[in-house]
Amino acid sequence: MRKLLLAVACAAILGAAPGAGAQVYPSRPITVVVPFPPGGPTDTSARILAERMRGFLGQPVIVENVTGAGGSIGVGRVARAAPDGYSLSIGNWVSHVGAGAVYPVTYDVLADLDPVALLAFAPVWLIGKTALPASDARELLAWLKTHPDKVSAATVGPGSAAHLCGIYLQNHTGARFQFVPYRGGAPAYQDLIAGQVDLMCAEASQTLPHVRSGKIKAYAVLAETRWAAAPHVPTLDEAGVRGLHISLWQVLWVPHGTPQDVIAKLNSAIVDAFGSAMRQRLTELGFDLPARERQIPEMLGAFHRAEIEKWWPIIKAAHLKAE
Repeated sequence: MRKLLLAVACAAILGAAPGAGAQVYPSRPITVVVPFPPGGPTDTSARILAERMRGFLGQPVIVENVTGAGGSIGVGRVARAAPDGYSLSIGNWVSHVGAGAVYPVTYDVLADLDPVALLAFAPVWLIGKTALPASDARELLAWLKTHPDKVSAATVGPGSAAHLCGIYLQNHTGARFQFVPYRGGAPAYQDLIAGQVDLMCAEASQTLPHVRSGKIKAYAVLAETRWAAAPHVPTLDEAGVRGLHISLWQVLWVPHGTPQDVIAKLNSAIVDAFGSAMRQRLTELGFDLPARERQIPEMLGAFHRAEIEKWWPIIKAAHLKAE
């Protein structure tokens, strides 16, 4: 009888203990969904981050590429996933701003995802194949005007930063060129290097090695100031086309409803991952990294909403639709 009473008492104590029987997060592998093909800037960021988060979390962090529809297929998979912290969405301006305004998505990018952290910023610049006769941005803009509808410009689908950049250039210079859509940045860069397309507004960090090796030309940075990694390249403002400023930031999200303690642990893992070695590596790749106080979920949520409020009216005014 005493043994029975002791067993009942122990069970009661254990049952009353906070979190008794609950699994400690994470207890199994975590998947980071990259909505673009392997080899692109978002994929590169994800793999660098996953490698370092694994040590902090004590579980494998698997990168899975789910491509298509401007990144909206991959984002949609995470938006519909269980809110348990095991499905993460990494993306950029294209997947988390542009796609929602262009494609008939089945999720609300603001309501169905919860922010984890703002990871990095990467400027966009105007690049071209080496065979182009123009030696600088002003010469390029003049050359484009004299070759209407004979120039091709790579994009990562309708509504992408590359697409908006091309439309902006056409509207503000009178130039006309044909858009060539790609499923991701990596295949577009390959065709640009091979001379299959003429121009692209591309993420600078990912194409900087090709510029340094002479495989492509860099004409102008789409920012208010010159880029520290390539200070010899002028801004597009300096070339006479003002106001086209786009940054392809990298962000991390989870499905809406993910417990706050799980989000906090993921955020801590990211902060831990962003040690001096990772910061140095990303800086060498050309990324601009946010200060620690900007990496909290609340800052990402406010930043993301502001980007949508800024760009969605512009995208919709241009009547951009999925092809």
